[in-house]
Amino acid sequence: MRHLALAAALALFAQGAAAETFRFTAIPDEDQARLVERFAKVADYLEERLGVEVEYVPVKSYSAAVTAFRNDQVQLAWFGGLSGVQARRLVPGSVALAQGSEDDAFMSYFIAHHSTGLERADALPDAIEDMSLTFGSRTSTSGRLMPEHFFRQRFDDADPEAFFSRVGYSGDHSRTIALVEAGTWDLGAVNYTVWEAAVADGRVDTDRVEVIWATPPYPDYNWTLRGDADERFGEGFTDRVQAAFLEMDDPELLASFPREAFIPADNALYAPIEEVAEELGLLR
Repeated sequence: MRHLALAAALALFAQGAAAETFRFTAIPDEDQARLVERFAKVADYLEERLGVEVEYVPVKSYSAAVTAFRNDQVQLAWFGGLSGVQARRLVPGSVALAQGSEDDAFMSYFIAHHSTGLERADALPDAIEDMSLTFGSRTSTSGRLMPEHFFRQRFDDADPEAFFSRVGYSGDHSRTIALVEAGTWDLGAVNYTVWEAAVADGRVDTDRVEVIWATPPYPDYNWTLRGDADERFGEGFTDRVQAAFLEMDDPELLASFPREAFIPADNALYAPIEEVAEELGLLR
């Protein structure tokens, strides 16, 4: 009987070990309520595909997403280009598994309040000097890093703080749009997919705010997984996570990102982002 009891206890222990919850997070690039709705559905999808309990862990900032990944509070994250580079530097062995089909040639928009009199052009106009500008998060690839990079290219490496009358950081793309639409800031830099989705949903008054310039393309968002995933969740787990994203075909789920599909990614794709971040002093 004692042997049976020991065997039962060991079986329960093994079940508990196998039942470790797989947790993921995402950079808070939009309104929190929209993010929770989106990623709760992703958690359900991954749970069904991977055969483990999956939990979405919301965070308050881009840096908090990187910290949660570094501290192993989450094992997977939907990062922007820069936050993904930061996370993979902090957790060696971690891999970018997938990106949206749009993410290999992503863009940022510069938007302007109608009172500026600016219209869409092929280049950032000289007239933006001495206007006010808000970026998104300080570590947002599409809301700060690449817009600042292309701005500096256009204006002979000018410092935004000296070039504009004021420079701010709204925290996320949805808020940038709202602040420029309200006239709180003359200009804003935003993720083009967030802008397009907001316009399509009727959440932007395009009589009050409009796009004045689109940046050249660059690599951006990605799903990054910790390098110890197979050790913790079973051999081949990394491949299964990647396959779950590459085979995601629910139009509603994809539209919530919004992406047409997910395609393979790897760390090397984000070398240009790492190079720009080094130039701007945004990597520790």
